[in-house]
Amino acid sequence: MLYHNILLIDDDEDDLEIFQAALQSVTSSVECKTFVKASEALLKLTSKTLIPDLIFLDLNMPVISGQEFLMTIKKDEFLRDIPVIVFSTSSSSRTAEEARNLGAHAFVTKPDNFEDFKRILKSYLGLS
Repeated sequence: MLYHNILLIDDDEDDLEIFQAALQSVTSSVECKTFVKASEALLKLTSKTLIPDLIFLDLNMPVISGQEFLMTIKKDEFLRDIPVIVFSTSSSSRTAEEARNLGAHAFVTKPDNFEDFKRILKSYLGLS
């Protein structure tokens, strides 16, 4: 397995719950910290009190958007190498390209069913 500590940033509580349930369903060896506010996650990351192996990031969030969050961590020498997977409801190729141009490792449209959630997590966590 490639990743043991992941961070999920998403302001939608339902999406957080589905993500965590899918993660538990595919592995019990990955620890997942969640934040509904990108600003709080950014504070933990920049203070080095949280160092994930991988970040899943929603784009459409209040206060600090996913794009702003991504730009900020990619400018930070200590954080820039953490892979970020943008996990969005958008399926726009333009949005995906913008995310990659900002430094996202990958862009994934949030699935609409649990089995697809599990398949995506297995793929990105190196479990398949």
